[in-house]
Amino acid sequence: MISFENDYNTGAHPRILERLMETNTEPLSGYGTDPYCEQAKEKIRASCQCPDAQVEFLSGGTQTNSVVISTMLSDYEGVLAADTGHISTHEAGAIEFAGHKVLTLPHQEGKILPDTLKKWMKDFYGDGNHEHMVFPGMVYLSHPTEYGTLYTKEELTKISSICHTYQIPLFLDGARLGYGLMSLSTDLTLPDIASLCDVFYIGGTKVGCLCGEAVVFSKQNRPSHFMTSVKKRGALLAKGRLLGIQFDTLFTDDLYFEISSHAIMMAEQLKEIFHEVGLPFYLESPTNQQFIILENQQMEELKKEVAFSFWEKYDETHTVVRFATSWSTKEADLKKLKELLLS
Repeated sequence: MISFENDYNTGAHPRILERLMETNTEPLSGYGTDPYCEQAKEKIRASCQCPDAQVEFLSGGTQTNSVVISTMLSDYEGVLAADTGHISTHEAGAIEFAGHKVLTLPHQEGKILPDTLKKWMKDFYGDGNHEHMVFPGMVYLSHPTEYGTLYTKEELTKISSICHTYQIPLFLDGARLGYGLMSLSTDLTLPDIASLCDVFYIGGTKVGCLCGEAVVFSKQNRPSHFMTSVKKRGALLAKGRLLGIQFDTLFTDDLYFEISSHAIMMAEQLKEIFHEVGLPFYLESPTNQQFIILENQQMEELKKEVAFSFWEKYDETHTVVRFATSWSTKEADLKKLKELLLS
């Protein structure tokens, strides 16, 4: 069985495991107060070209989205997101559970367009009854999106400007940020994101770590007593060293970008295979997630040898499925897939 099911279906990059073993018996302070966490924060600040950034480590993506959103919003505010956004669809109501409504906007290939956001904000404040409504308190984007698509620098700049006009923060979910930064089609850099967003996170779970995300507050805007809020919501590891050592390793010798670049190279080869065998794309993304349309019987046969993800029903006889590459994808996996598709 070969697997393209997701980008976190293997453990961690060997260099991370090696560092964890090397430091395993060092007695270190807990809750992120150890020197490895501090080293990792400094390296992340340098990579973002944001020396004053406040960096915090959390255990996972859903916890990060929930903690950031709930600590930055007032009790009368909700968060704007694409109707396909991760917090809108695949986080089991975590945001609503914390007491904040997800205010959904229509998407275009997973993205919120600046004009859509601008019109929504104008219509909200133009409604004479808006004091009786949930206020927009934040804009949430994921980059890459759920469809593996990317915001351009122009789009992100416009969205950032709209947020600043209405004095609400722009929050970027970077669970797969590395794959966006290393895409062959992007014009956004990590310093660009740090400059244009008020808060974002650098995903580790889906980019080579065992677990963990690094939240970056780039405008000296970290909520008061943030660590206490993280702990209250169950997202603080007592053994904070586990996150610090992993991110310290990721941001040493550009490993984070190396991992991400490898996944993109594998995804480009994957796309070539799909074209060669004549499989139709539902959406041909510029990142590590690829969406194709399979006839249902073909899908069932392929599932006997290959792991991939159901995405959505296309019609009565076809299904949209997702193939994802990662740091651990091998050319041998691609070769085997091609043989199966041609057989």
